[in-house]
Amino acid sequence: MPRGRPRKKRDVLVKSAELIGWAIGGIEREIGQTRERLAALTAQAAKLRKHAGLRGSSASAAAGSGASAVSEASGNGRKRRRRKMSPEARKKISEMMKKRWAERRKGK
Repeated sequence: MPRGRPRKKRDVLVKSAELIGWAIGGIEREIGQTRERLAALTAQAAKLRKHAGLRGSSASAAAGSGASAVSEASGNGRKRRRRKMSPEARKKISEMMKKRWAERRKGK
């Protein structure tokens, strides 16, 4: 009688490989269905954007904000870098605006 652990039967491995094949087939089918749904949703979104463009400014503004949200989400994950104004520049702009508003108040 041989020593050691008994070896697994080949039938079990064949059944296991067959089960894995079925799982892969199911996953590939789900991927195909998901791609079809994505294509349908993309077409519908394009149709809605086109329709919103024909309407007034409120509809196009709403469509624009949705499109920007989508583009930000589908970006590479980085946020847009904003320029920072120096304290001197902020102070200069503040003084100019105060001067403009003072002139405007005098005119009334």
